[in-house]
Amino acid sequence: MLDMQKDYDSQYVEIVGTVEHIVYSNEETGYTVCDIAIGEAELYTIVGIMPYLAEGEVIKALGNWQVHQNFGKQFRVEFYEKQLPSSTEAIYRYLSSKTVKGIGAVTARRIVDKFGEDTFDVLENHPDWLAEINGISEKKAREIGENFKTQFGIRAVMMFCREFFGPMISVRIYRKWGVAAIDMIKQDPYILCEEIYGISFAKADAVAKSLGINNTESRVKSGIKYFINLNGIQNGHCYIPLSKLVPALAETLSVDAETVEKGLEDLKNEGEVYFVEMARKTCVYLKKYYDAEQYITKKLYNLDRMCPRIELNDIDKFIQRIETTESIEYAAMQRKAITNAVNSGVFILTGGPGTGKTTIIKGVMRILDDMAYKIVLCAPTGRAAKRMSEATQCEAKTIHRLLEMDYSKENEPVFRRNEKDLLDEDVIIVDEASMVDIFLLEALLKAMKPASRLILIGDSDQLPSVGAGNVLNDLIESEVFSCVKLKEIFRQAKESLIITNAHLINSGEYPDLETKSSDFFFIGRNDEDIAKTIADLCCNRLPKTYGKEIKEGIQVITPSHKGVAGTDVLNSMLQSVLNPKKNGKNQKNVRNIIFREGDKVMQIRNNYDIEWTKGAMSGVGVFNGDIGIIKNIDQAEETVTVDFDGREVDYDFTQLDELEHAYAITIHKSQGSEYPVVIIPSYSYSPKLLTRNLLYTAVTRAQQMVIVVGRGDVVCGMVDNNRRTLRYTGLREWLNAVSES
Repeated sequence: MLDMQKDYDSQYVEIVGTVEHIVYSNEETGYTVCDIAIGEAELYTIVGIMPYLAEGEVIKALGNWQVHQNFGKQFRVEFYEKQLPSSTEAIYRYLSSKTVKGIGAVTARRIVDKFGEDTFDVLENHPDWLAEINGISEKKAREIGENFKTQFGIRAVMMFCREFFGPMISVRIYRKWGVAAIDMIKQDPYILCEEIYGISFAKADAVAKSLGINNTESRVKSGIKYFINLNGIQNGHCYIPLSKLVPALAETLSVDAETVEKGLEDLKNEGEVYFVEMARKTCVYLKKYYDAEQYITKKLYNLDRMCPRIELNDIDKFIQRIETTESIEYAAMQRKAITNAVNSGVFILTGGPGTGKTTIIKGVMRILDDMAYKIVLCAPTGRAAKRMSEATQCEAKTIHRLLEMDYSKENEPVFRRNEKDLLDEDVIIVDEASMVDIFLLEALLKAMKPASRLILIGDSDQLPSVGAGNVLNDLIESEVFSCVKLKEIFRQAKESLIITNAHLINSGEYPDLETKSSDFFFIGRNDEDIAKTIADLCCNRLPKTYGKEIKEGIQVITPSHKGVAGTDVLNSMLQSVLNPKKNGKNQKNVRNIIFREGDKVMQIRNNYDIEWTKGAMSGVGVFNGDIGIIKNIDQAEETVTVDFDGREVDYDFTQLDELEHAYAITIHKSQGSEYPVVIIPSYSYSPKLLTRNLLYTAVTRAQQMVIVVGRGDVVCGMVDNNRRTLRYTGLREWLNAVSES
């Protein structure tokens, strides 16, 4: 047993000891709490990312000592390295702890008795020799050798990556490529930003420079792919015009235009990018974006063309029967929408709040169900699916759940339902279709059987999808498929100032900010007073007027993270008044953000494999935009339990970068959701962001009440600003081309 402790580069302390006991280990994240022996008998607790650690191992760890408020002195590990035990007894102890799959106490004794101090060399380099031992077949010998290499392969990867990445990224790298990771990175560091989530091109570039790699060709090609894909993720583009791409890349990569053009030509020849002449310009696509648009175009066209038609007289009889049995009378546009939806392979229904979309869909479902069609309802998000279920009184699923999302061997999300395992349903009805990006639509279409029907419902005047594409608007503007646009507000809806103002905003007219007796209120404030007024509304004024239970239904939605009333300011202020620090209430500081029991939080990226429980039920997956409440922070286990509408999820402390406070969220994050009470700050900010459709989207998130707090001139300025964010997409052009051919 070794006994070492010294300063390391004046930043970290180095300790060396033997792992005596594993207190806690998370296989997914590698986060481990264990006791190690330093010296003759002293035991210390160490915590950190230490995947595949086992009792009996000797490790060298770099980190710092800290005093935990509940558990006393601990060593927080930043980097660590395994050191193989050398004596035969230490080797036996290590192997008998079942660290290596296939080796128990009896087998460990036989192996050590035969190979002694050479045991580890045999396991790593000559595993076939193990078959000489009674009870070990040739197959089992190979499996033991492979498992041993897995256990120790990550050691080399972690040590190689430690100067570039933190432990979590290093674990991702190892899981992706295993023991081959180091050779792959040395050969082409730029593969990191293409294959590993969380690694930017700039970081991969830094790794290349550190390794002394100066491969301009590889660097430029990787930079091109990263830049185009980043624009898809951040700006929703499916392609970039060549005339804009070349100068932008030349500046970003610090190379001349000719070098960029050469890289693009090479990628074109390799089939990684496509050059398409469209709308009088050359468009540069990454392969996956091009393939998605092409597939969507062909599948939608075929669905519509192959759809079995129904006699119009028969549909009219069904409609009359519904009107008689339900004692309702459809408006002319509603009858048209029902008829077209029932009789089309692809149908689009769009309109604002109060225009009767739900009434139409219920009628369509009734007719198709009477005709023995199998129907399924779905939506892009869990909250949207829940709203759809409540409105139709029928089960609605998320599209991910409908497609039975699973994982590939590389731990990438894939869909079980696809061309090889088609959905059983004849009719797929998708709500909140404005939120569907090209990759989600592609996946859904791949799972739809020929001659089935697709009905898309959405509000084309809301913000487009977070992901790439402008699917709903492209389909409508192509005019290839049957589409009904609802504009009439029905009598009951007209009584709501929320709906009236939403339609005024959408038509470019100023909303009514004077009326105080309805469900839409305006409270005038200067910029510096907006946040304080909102905090007072949430904490005091609204609960005093409507009862304490209203607090759970309030959602503040704001244009930006930044500014005097952005999410950063509002979340800090709202936490201080709605969930203040209190003795006995646990909290955790992460990235200078304090998470506290009772906090309202949001999941900010899709996590397809995190587990949840709901009573006796269990499942996997928490998705971008899901909102929950922190129920418990366990300092001993270093976990945070969040309740998402009854689904409880345990987050390791290392996973807390997936959460942020949700007392206030951006309007973009509110898409697809509705809340009983919505509070919207209107403050001066960038005109690029303060747009009409942003305000319209915010107002239409409310079910019962909207309160706008701030400046009236900002509200009017947003109505006047009908700027739409430009998205480079080709779907409309592809659809027009295939319909004309």
